[in-house]
Amino acid sequence: MGRIFYMMGKSASGKDSLFRMLAADQELSLRIVTMYTTRPRRSSEEEGREYFFRDESFLLKNRREGKVIECRTYETVLGPWSYFTLDDGQIDTDRFSYLMIGTLESYQNTKQYFEGRGKQIMVPVYIEVEDGERLLRAVRREMCEEEPHYAEVCRRFLADCEDFSEEQLERLKIDRVFKNQEISICKEEIKSVILEKLAEDVVY
Repeated sequence: MGRIFYMMGKSASGKDSLFRMLAADQELSLRIVTMYTTRPRRSSEEEGREYFFRDESFLLKNRREGKVIECRTYETVLGPWSYFTLDDGQIDTDRFSYLMIGTLESYQNTKQYFEGRGKQIMVPVYIEVEDGERLLRAVRREMCEEEPHYAEVCRRFLADCEDFSEEQLERLKIDRVFKNQEISICKEEIKSVILEKLAEDVVY
């Protein structure tokens, strides 16, 4: 049985960069599950790398077909944006282990989805950065966009403080935190835990 290592963290915590580093690590050999979103693609993003970018009608179609594993919709200053994971053939935990990225809500819903099928396979990987540094990173990133939306940066910053509260982390039994002060060190700490978990599943 494979595992799903599920990366989470507040915006601008460096989780996307860490995700790419771990995904590229051949020693881990983790497969990637690409999520979907209805939000506009950022200038730095590529179709199928960060997300599959689709419209609302695509989401509704897959809801009708019962293929949505989890979905979150946020009311942003630019309108509603949905992020979702589909049962689209990407995931085969009988054969492989995976690396995924999302929110506490998506982690919880994905965990419930697989536990409902008798699979205890989810491993949370929570990334943390001091809030002041995180806000500076978010603003600097937004400055590189062709049309910066600073109001949305502020909305996400405040929403993250609520979404990733200590109470929420405790409720979902996420007690291991990886502090991303130096990204290469943080990556190696996460890698060590992943290798440890994968070794538990090896049958000799």
